[in-house]
Amino acid sequence: MPYRTIGDGLSAPIEVLLVTSRGTGRWVIPKGNFGKGEAAHAAAAREAEEEAGVVGAICPAALGRFEYRKTLRSGASVMVQVQVFPLAVTEELPRWAEGEQRKRQWFSLAAAADAVDEPDLQALIRSFRATEFRALATTAPLVRSLGHVKERLGMFHWFQNLLPRQGNFFELFEAHGQTLIAGSNALARLLQGGSGMADHVREIAEREHDADAITREVLVTVRRTFLTPFDRGAITSLISAMDDSIDQMHQTSNAISLYEVTAFEQEMADMAAIIVECARVIAEALPLLRSIHANAARLHELTERLVRLEGKADEIHDAGLSKAFKAHGQSAPMQFFVAREIYSHLERVVDRFEDVANEIDGLVIDHA
Repeated sequence: MPYRTIGDGLSAPIEVLLVTSRGTGRWVIPKGNFGKGEAAHAAAAREAEEEAGVVGAICPAALGRFEYRKTLRSGASVMVQVQVFPLAVTEELPRWAEGEQRKRQWFSLAAAADAVDEPDLQALIRSFRATEFRALATTAPLVRSLGHVKERLGMFHWFQNLLPRQGNFFELFEAHGQTLIAGSNALARLLQGGSGMADHVREIAEREHDADAITREVLVTVRRTFLTPFDRGAITSLISAMDDSIDQMHQTSNAISLYEVTAFEQEMADMAAIIVECARVIAEALPLLRSIHANAARLHELTERLVRLEGKADEIHDAGLSKAFKAHGQSAPMQFFVAREIYSHLERVVDRFEDVANEIDGLVIDHA
């Protein structure tokens, strides 16, 4: 499922790219079969390039599955199960293999869910960022019906205004989340190689510097604020886990620059794609902390996905390290050492994202 974010904020809308099928012209996501020995997510990336003319970072951990009935060349109509992988698009090609046979178009999440026919695929698109659909569901009549409740709460709000301010912790969390999004995207582009690698290294360093400034502001605000939305220890633990994540991205890019690595194994690119997906999931989770009780179920779903992503990253790390040892362990030990260093840094980034998930889970347990 190719997607892109319109804007830089955590609440920036997401768009999904759909293509028309060659037979009926209905809107579908790029899909197809995978070849012998080809990983499912790699096949999905290939199909996205062939059918939709897009490339980017594809997460090896599937979002889910759906089924549809496909008519074969023999005339038989059979059920086919499709795994869906999120593809963060970094480039749209002006020409592609099936460009003469298909149309492509970007849709909002709501419009994409309405455009496709398969109910399970509709559900997957809606779950990609459930908060957008909840915002669309808020209607004016509902807001008006709550007017009398707000009037009753007037005295409470007046009293609340007399209390010390709670600080701008939520804004700071979300600002830090933006650095995670930008840093992970830059890291994924860095591991694609090419002539712009130095620019991506520089961007990661700048984003890490911005994140440090935000972290310092949170720590200062904790000391100065009388009334905080969460326990002070929980606030500092959450922002520290987030900061550790982008610190590890910075260390990864530094290692790549130090060892002058210009070509990367597929497993490294896969781990970078998982990092992009982790950052996207956290970007949805952070604004939900403003109302933990109401959003507890969704927060639990998001942290569960982060834990699954960490497990998938561990599998890819081990497979890539084994592959590197077989290829270079005896013949080029220094090359193996460099590969092991990069794999280790990438694994630590995902581990730190799991730490963020654990901190958010702790908040949910304490406050929901």
